[in-house]
Amino acid sequence: GIKWMSSLEAKFEDAKDKKPTAEKLERLRREKINRFRNRHRINVQGTDLPDPIATFEQLQREYQVHPKIMENIQAAGFHVPTPIQMQAIPTMLHGRELLASAPTGSGKTLAFCIPLLAHLKQPRNKGFRALIISPTRELASQTHRELVKLAEGTGFRIHMIHKAAEAAKKFGPKSSKKF
Repeated sequence: GIKWMSSLEAKFEDAKDKKPTAEKLERLRREKINRFRNRHRINVQGTDLPDPIATFEQLQREYQVHPKIMENIQAAGFHVPTPIQMQAIPTMLHGRELLASAPTGSGKTLAFCIPLLAHLKQPRNKGFRALIISPTRELASQTHRELVKLAEGTGFRIHMIHKAAEAAKKFGPKSSKKF
C-alpha cells in the first residue's frame, strides 16, 4: 500500500532510524549534489557522472592537478569556478566525453584547458601531444592566450598555427611528415 505522511512526519521517521544504511547515505549524498547542481543551474545527462567541484582547491586535493597550474589559476584572478567549470572539469578529468553549452564569457575555455594540461601531466619532447581546433582565428587567439597563462612555468610549449606553410617554416620542413 501507499503510506501518506507530511514532510515533518517523514523527518521524524528518518530520525527514528539511529543507524544510517549505506543506501541512505548514498541517497542523501545524491540529493545534496542535485541541490548543488540546481542552485548553480547545472543540467547534466548521462550515467555515473562525477560530482561537480565547488572550489578550485578541490582540483589539487581530489585530482592532483599540478601545483603550478593551480598557482596560475589563482594568479589569473579565478577564485570560484563557474557552473560550466564546476561540472565540465571533473567530467573531463575522469576521461569522459563531453558536450557542453554555456553562454559567452562563462569560462568554457578554462573548463577545457585545465583537464587538457592535467592529462598531459608534464612536458615531453614528443611533438604535438594535443590539438585544439577552433572555428575562428579570434577564438584560436583567445584559447592560445589562456593556455599560455595557464601553463606558465610548467614547461609546456603552446603554439598557434594559422597556416600549414607557416608551420613548416616554424617547426622545420619535415614537421608536416613528423606530426
